[in-house]
Amino acid sequence: MITSYFKYLLRSGNEHSIHSPFLFELYTNVIKEKGEQHPDYSSLKLLRKELRSSKEQIEILDLGAGSRVNKSNLRKVRTIAKNAEKPEKFGRLFHRLIRHFQPESILELGTSLGLTTLFMAKAKPESQILSFEGCPETAKIAKRNFDKSNVSNIEVILGNIDETLPETLKKLDNGLDYAYFDANHRYEPTVRYFEQCLPYAKNDSLFIFDDIYWSDEMTQAWEHIKAHPQVTLTVDLFWIGLVFFRKEQVKEDFVLRF
Repeated sequence: MITSYFKYLLRSGNEHSIHSPFLFELYTNVIKEKGEQHPDYSSLKLLRKELRSSKEQIEILDLGAGSRVNKSNLRKVRTIAKNAEKPEKFGRLFHRLIRHFQPESILELGTSLGLTTLFMAKAKPESQILSFEGCPETAKIAKRNFDKSNVSNIEVILGNIDETLPETLKKLDNGLDYAYFDANHRYEPTVRYFEQCLPYAKNDSLFIFDDIYWSDEMTQAWEHIKAHPQVTLTVDLFWIGLVFFRKEQVKEDFVLRF
């Protein structure tokens, strides 16, 4: 990833390299962080701190590509909070994106301890969030965090995503507005989940892919997704990739600093 990151730094631009009015506005007003201190951020910062100091140990059922840091199935909650949870700046970004686009239906593939889920849920309490998790013990802690945060718009769907995603998608009456893919960090499942969700995407939907340079397989999956004919605009922020389907948009791929 170090080599990929240096390549990203050399390739990435800022608002001066953007010639799409839609993306220029999105990048300058939403993606770029301007030191905003939203009330939701402070409570979630405290929860993160609490999880990072937890001595609780759980047994992990890992159905994805596994952890690069810990190969044992017995893991402390604080280790998961430190290594598996997305850094706070991405939670704040997702919060801003949801406040901006106001999605009604949100899918999250990979609940983990639920910190990122809470950033999304608090951004629009009227939305419906369906969060998929394969590990029962992790899901139990996530649900505990949701209750502690007085959030009621999250439904955790427990089980192997290979089995639970297709059935859940069939129940989406009004399509899919927003999806965050952070589950199985391998080429085949990532592409398969994307293609399963694709028929439910709308013109204004946003799909976000996590860890697009985590491995060669994830980078190949990202290149496949970028090239898909239904995808018109992608934004590479190195740690995550944003995917849009706007038919009025000229097909373009941007690499931007974040």
